[in-house]
Amino acid sequence: MDVGLLGQYVMNGLMLGMMYALVAVGFTLFFGVMDIINFAHGDVLTVGAFAALATILGLAGIGVDSPWIQLAGATLVAVTTMAALGAVIARTLVLPLKGAPPLNTLLITLMLGTALHEGVRLFYPQGANPQRFPSLLPTDAYSFGHFTLRIDSLLVLTTGLLLIVGIHLLINRTKLGLAIRAVAQDEDTAKTMGINYTLIVLATFAIGSGLAAFAGVLHGLYYSEVNFAMGLLLGVIGFSAAIVGGLGNIYGAILGGFLFSALQTIGVLAMPFASAYKDVFAFAVVILIMAWRPTGLISEKISQRV
Repeated sequence: MDVGLLGQYVMNGLMLGMMYALVAVGFTLFFGVMDIINFAHGDVLTVGAFAALATILGLAGIGVDSPWIQLAGATLVAVTTMAALGAVIARTLVLPLKGAPPLNTLLITLMLGTALHEGVRLFYPQGANPQRFPSLLPTDAYSFGHFTLRIDSLLVLTTGLLLIVGIHLLINRTKLGLAIRAVAQDEDTAKTMGINYTLIVLATFAIGSGLAAFAGVLHGLYYSEVNFAMGLLLGVIGFSAAIVGGLGNIYGAILGGFLFSALQTIGVLAMPFASAYKDVFAFAVVILIMAWRPTGLISEKISQRV
């Protein structure tokens, strides 16, 4: 295969892996702190992407033409509103069910996710149809044989990687991150040390939901399109990435995200009718990996949760 074409596939895989990793980190944060699976997470991503789109269209409607201001405003609105939504979900639905069977929390978040994406479909103007997401980044490109380096793709990838580094620093270098790790390690001991458990849960859900919103914005920029069902597949992929990496471990979630995108890329290269079967191939390999290592690639036994 041509080296330039291979480089193009690698670049595309890195961008997808970064988006999957952001979603997977949210799943692993929720599980690390409260031992729950939030199946509304992918639909929060959808709502965040549509909130960003509505903000862009609103700013354009009042005469704000600068794409950088539109992008900054859209990202700020999407991340802050979804962070607030995540905190509300934690306060009104998750914490009250803390003592209930885990199946109850799973069911209520699954129903909430359905309500969120159906709400987008019903109440967003023409929400049942795919919506064009404006191209707000520079569209310059540099070709090297069969490899084309797009500036917008490079900016998307760099921004996502910087955010992942920021999450690493937040978890490992701040008092909030220390409190999150303490609650994840031992809730009762953390409480006796004076850590506000409720506040940490709200902050964790806000962080995870904000990451999902950011991934939704990047998804819109990358594909130039959003739709009300986009969070369904991204949620399943993000959850699968968190599981295969080692649920409860933030680095496992990041590894799982990039692994899943790598499997999709290999599927494109190795299989006929690649675009149709790449997800089938990736999920099949993930199933085999989980059969081989049920605890994930980075096991809880050798690493701390979150």
